[in-house]
Amino acid sequence: MPVNPELNAEIRILNLFNLDSSLEGIKAHKTADDESRAAITRLFRKGLLTQEDGGYLTDLGRHCAEHVQNALRILSTSN
Repeated sequence: MPVNPELNAEIRILNLFNLDSSLEGIKAHKTADDESRAAITRLFRKGLLTQEDGGYLTDLGRHCAEHVQNALRILSTSN
C-alpha cells in the first residue's frame, strides 16, 4: 500500500498523541493548516477520534496510534 499525502498526514496526526495518558487529546485550532484539519476530520470519520476537530483517541484509534508510533520508532532507529 503506497503512502499517499493524505495517509501521511493521518500518520503524522496519530503520532502527536501521548499514549502515556488517555486524558490528553488534541484540538485543531483555526490556525491549523488545512492538511492537518482535513486529516483530523478523516480520522474522526474512520472512528479513530472522538471529535471532528480532534478530541481523544477511541479504542480503535489508540490501537492504531500504538502501531503507528511503534513502527515509526522502529524505522527511526539507527543501525
